[in-house]
Amino acid sequence: MTSPTPEMTIYHGFSFESARRLPRLPESHICSRLHGNTFLLRIAVTGPVRESEGWVMDFSEVAAVVDPVLAQIDHQYLNEVEGLENPTTEMIAIWLWERISTHLQGLSEIEIRENATTGCIYRGG
Repeated sequence: MTSPTPEMTIYHGFSFESARRLPRLPESHICSRLHGNTFLLRIAVTGPVRESEGWVMDFSEVAAVVDPVLAQIDHQYLNEVEGLENPTTEMIAIWLWERISTHLQGLSEIEIRENATTGCIYRGG
């Protein structure tokens, strides 16, 4: 009798820097003004541990999918990126999911931190 292949979640961290303003907020709100963020991104993939390698997925496979997507928003003014006209952290997470999930089997979670104390976690639609 063989034991079942365990399922695990792995993650790979990334960072990107972007400028933005949140146009739907009142002018008195600090985030309505132009500002920059160094975003920390964590991409989680869930799946069985492959018996052949002993891992869920090679981290380089995750990076091969995520890096070209991040290149579209790194050091950019997010409000000018199609689909990010109101670039809240939540909208950035959805934007990333839409571009990554079709190319990364097992994508289970995207976490974005906009600073040391705030961020969001998105698990798909």
